[in-house]
Amino acid sequence: MNTAGQALHLRDLHITLAGRHLITGLNATVVAGDCLTLMGPSGCGKSTLLAYLAGTLEPVFDASGSVRVGDTELTGLAPERRGVGILFQDDLLFPHLSVGGNLAFALPASVRPRARRAELIDAALLEAGLPGFARRDPATLSGGQRARVALMRTLLAQPRVLLLDEPFNKLDAQLRSDFRNFVFEHARQHALPVLLVTHDEADAQAAGGQVINLGAA
Repeated sequence: MNTAGQALHLRDLHITLAGRHLITGLNATVVAGDCLTLMGPSGCGKSTLLAYLAGTLEPVFDASGSVRVGDTELTGLAPERRGVGILFQDDLLFPHLSVGGNLAFALPASVRPRARRAELIDAALLEAGLPGFARRDPATLSGGQRARVALMRTLLAQPRVLLLDEPFNKLDAQLRSDFRNFVFEHARQHALPVLLVTHDEADAQAAGGQVINLGAA
């Protein structure tokens, strides 16, 4: 079921590691197209929380609590069934695939025929300002171009939620601002609730919405 356009609900989330409390009783609602920013010092549990939402939290952590998109509970689902898209500091493009091949990898198998898949890839590249780049080697792209391809690949997977784990950190100041605006604009267009992890106040200001400081006493 496509639940894009529905709110993300976090209820009574607790995460501990070896008896140390990282997240305690976290409650938040992120409406479609809005962003919740998580700030705080390294080691306070920001990226750990994203891993819990994505279903990739390592078993050394103890975690509990409800994560819902609309009426769909995600915590009992396998990672690949949660519909959670995530961008990291590194773009993680596959070096053995072309730009178009990277985008095609994200498309659901149900998208057919091949001509339709090609149409969606071309449309994504046009949206990213990279028309005609489908045959390009990712190694030939600039950092900003690679970042945009990574976002479009995530969106082509039709996620319910978008998680951002400091994806702007490795870009210079101007690229950071441009890509940040690009990401939040597309999240709004696709009606995705967004969780952003960052140390940068400018990121939080650009995101708008709620800010939670997980390092606060």
